[in-house]
Amino acid sequence: MNRSLSIRSKKDASSSGEKATPKHRFTMASLRGIQQPDLSKKLYKLIKTENHAIGAYESAGRERVAIAQQLSEWGEATNDDGISEVSDKLGVLMAEIAEQEDSYAQSLEEYRGVLKQIRNTESSVQPSRDHKAKVSDEIAKLKYKEPQSTKIVQLEQELVRAEAQSLVAEAQLTNITRQKFKEAYDIHFAATIERAEKQIILAKQARRILNLLDDTPIVPGDTHPEFANGEHARQILNDAEDELRNWQPNLEPIHSTAGTLGVGAMPGAEPAYGSETGQEVEHPAYRERTARSRSHSGEGHSNFRVGLMVGS
Repeated sequence: MNRSLSIRSKKDASSSGEKATPKHRFTMASLRGIQQPDLSKKLYKLIKTENHAIGAYESAGRERVAIAQQLSEWGEATNDDGISEVSDKLGVLMAEIAEQEDSYAQSLEEYRGVLKQIRNTESSVQPSRDHKAKVSDEIAKLKYKEPQSTKIVQLEQELVRAEAQSLVAEAQLTNITRQKFKEAYDIHFAATIERAEKQIILAKQARRILNLLDDTPIVPGDTHPEFANGEHARQILNDAEDELRNWQPNLEPIHSTAGTLGVGAMPGAEPAYGSETGQEVEHPAYRERTARSRSHSGEGHSNFRVGLMVGS
């Protein structure tokens, strides 16, 4: 396969200008929360906090890669061939475990994007609520100050229109909120399961490698036999790569009875999936997520391949 089974082949990556930069930075846009409508402030805060958490996952992934490399370099410096070989192979697996953090962060970005659709709908509904409340207040004031004013009739007619518009807006908000809420957290928890299961695969293989190291005590003047499990260690890395490639999601489907939301987020003429409106079926986000996960697993893992290219 012409690929290295050592993380040490990446030692100079940081000096070549390839070091990843954080995706999340503080900007003036961070102050927008102050200007958010009351209806969308809480979700805006959640989305913003999640953005910081995603940055932490990305940062943790970079730090774990650095730690994996440092472990390998330390092992090489011990001049103990067993420690050197085992620490290097463990570094490879630890770097791949770190890669799962970055993949997880990418999925969380996708989930945040869906939550933003709810937030944007909340923001768009706020004006209709405010307008209805304003007209109601004006009617109440006029009835108190000028009960015979002809403007009251006009305002009452305007209130009827405002209430009708508000009913539509509130229905749109309810429809979009429920559908997108399920879609967002479908993505979130599917990604959490994928990250956990893949890291379990890698951790179990790392424990196999650890068992290759003979820690039998020696007396002064003796030395341990030459490390003879190098081929076995390389095979364990191959096994780990195969397991990741063959991994398939096995998730409890997220069902939906939403059907097709037509113009204005109202129920459409036909269901989005299933033979009847209201039929409980798999949510589209679940199907898309499953297909994407299978495709990703079939292609192999970039850190496992690119990170181990050209070497021993």
